[in-house]
Amino acid sequence: MKQNFTVRQGALDGVEVFLSVAQHRSFRKAAAELGVTPSAVSQTVRVLEARIGAALFMRTTRSVGLTEAGERFLSRAKPAFEELVAAGEVARGLGQRPTGLLRLTVPRAVVPILLEPLIASFCKAYPEIEVELATSKEVIDIAAEGFDAGIRLGHLVAADMVAVPLTPPFRLIVVGSPYYFAAHGRPENTDDLRQHACLRWRRSSGALAPWSFNVNGQAIEIAVSGPLIAGDFPTMLGAAIEGLGLAQLPEPMVAEGLRAARLVHVLEAYAPVLPGVFLCYPSRRQILPKLRAFIDHVKSRQAGDGKVQAQSVAGRAGSRKKR
Repeated sequence: MKQNFTVRQGALDGVEVFLSVAQHRSFRKAAAELGVTPSAVSQTVRVLEARIGAALFMRTTRSVGLTEAGERFLSRAKPAFEELVAAGEVARGLGQRPTGLLRLTVPRAVVPILLEPLIASFCKAYPEIEVELATSKEVIDIAAEGFDAGIRLGHLVAADMVAVPLTPPFRLIVVGSPYYFAAHGRPENTDDLRQHACLRWRRSSGALAPWSFNVNGQAIEIAVSGPLIAGDFPTMLGAAIEGLGLAQLPEPMVAEGLRAARLVHVLEAYAPVLPGVFLCYPSRRQILPKLRAFIDHVKSRQAGDGKVQAQSVAGRAGSRKKR
């Protein structure tokens, strides 16, 4: 079948011209307002009337009036056209300044350790942007589900996505509570895990995730067993703190527990390194100002954190020199 490479005429063709003539009751004044010739206005109205199948204006040499069909058409077309114009202004505003609803799909685990402080500062900096966080353990199709961007672990970022790093690479580490180790001892190597209670994570696919390790430069996976299976990392973290068993979790997630001595790190020599967490979105060409503002905010926060870390290192170095 031969394709038609022209756009067919739509119901809105000529409506703006009609409304201008109806307002001014003059083809000449409408032409002046629209910046076209009176003959062009007259021709457009004739085409519109032919498509509708009714005369919309009564024309004399001295005046222009509306027919009954024109009056009815005006009563419905004017508010509809004004609404379309307003819709265009709203869309234009979204394309020119940071405003509107920013929808992000995120893993639940990263919300407390990464997004809470970031979102708080972003909302204060951009009060005209509303942020919606949709947490899920499944990998959501960002474009198909209407999200502006997603948060992903590095190995889950699709090749056709633009990715902005939110964290540096980090380790996947095994932790347990001091109470657990007091009762069961510490594993010294990966084989010892057979004698330990290991908390497991069920992926969105339904499969149980094995534990991953780096042994002599080789990546290996081990099937473990234990008393609890969870669908998210925060549940596993809480169970580990309560002494239910060992958990393998991202290092940033357990950092506070380690500092507070509620958790202890074991098997450090075997910890694999993950690429980190990324903000990803479909295309640079489709970025609205609200998403661009969020990306810039992320980068500025990272730059600020880097400066703080550099100052801290310099301060410690200076302190050592004085001593």
